[in-house]
Amino acid sequence: MNKSDIKTLLEGVKDNKIDIEEAVKKLEDLPFKDLGFALIDNHREIRVGYPEVIYCAGKTVEQVRDIVKFMLTKDNNILGTRADNEMYNAVKEICPYAEYNKLGKTITIRKNSQITTKSYIAIVSAGTSDLPVVEEAYETAKILGNRVEKVIDVGVAGIHRLFAKLDIIRGAKVVIVIAGMEGALASVIGGLVDKPVIAVPTSIGYGASFGGLSALLSMLNSCASGVSIVNIDNGFGAAYSASMINKL
Repeated sequence: MNKSDIKTLLEGVKDNKIDIEEAVKKLEDLPFKDLGFALIDNHREIRVGYPEVIYCAGKTVEQVRDIVKFMLTKDNNILGTRADNEMYNAVKEICPYAEYNKLGKTITIRKNSQITTKSYIAIVSAGTSDLPVVEEAYETAKILGNRVEKVIDVGVAGIHRLFAKLDIIRGAKVVIVIAGMEGALASVIGGLVDKPVIAVPTSIGYGASFGGLSALLSMLNSCASGVSIVNIDNGFGAAYSASMINKL
């Protein structure tokens, strides 16, 4: 439930179109719903503009299914991140129109149509190996109502590939840059565009990359202004922040 839904509900009560008891029933679990193993935050969209997202890693298949089952009683779109195929199959049984991005490990359920933004988010990746993070960011940005353009495999080892896509990148309102290895792509793009850059270090690389720590430190030490950084492999976090910027 969002602010618009509450306004519509109150107007319905005021105009005697909705019974008071019915309105109370709609609001009784508004703060949160206690499922025993989880407290579903039904109030989140009212506070921050977006509904709660399910982080599926660490949860059992049954827990993910039961959370989705309750969330289906609401009118919000649903996003589950870091979900495996078994979780998706369990969700698919209770929601036939659920979709699964195998590479990005996301489950998406669209319950209401959204107006997609005219401005767009550009998601740029250094290599094909970064695609799982790209897809997580892509699915997140899309279900939050954003137009998205992907530019993949344009890392600094062949920087001429990047220059061929600069028009797309520069046309975005905000740019997500996803890179592993030494993470240099974020600094390069930060020095070429006049838009906010959100850098995502990935865990891609050989031994001395330390599971993405090398790319993270490189990005944190970027001399390009306007580059901010999220956690290693956190495509969701980057897309969430980019969505907030894109809708300002």
